[in-house]
Amino acid sequence: MNVLCRSVLGIEVIVVLLATSLATSDGAVRNTALAWGIGIGLMVLLILGAGLVGRRGGLTVGWILQVVVLASAVVVGWAMLVIGAIFVALWWTAIYLGSRVDRMKAERAAS
Repeated sequence: MNVLCRSVLGIEVIVVLLATSLATSDGAVRNTALAWGIGIGLMVLLILGAGLVGRRGGLTVGWILQVVVLASAVVVGWAMLVIGAIFVALWWTAIYLGSRVDRMKAERAAS
């Protein structure tokens, strides 16, 4: 599960970088410095969150980051809401499938 969840957060860093770049270059935001500050801050949080995935509370941090990405739509625009919703679905899928794989590995190791 850890690998899948870290992968989702890692890809999300790249998407946030691209979304921030697009939003600041096409005039979607008025204050580009604020948009870059929020974008870079969010990218740092996503990287730190990826590092916390295997630890206690790491998945909760990941869920909180998904909400923050959705909330960034206020600054970036409605497109980030769509992207955020896609990543919420990917995050849930990574947890669901990852836990199934972990359970299957544990069953094989026990037998």
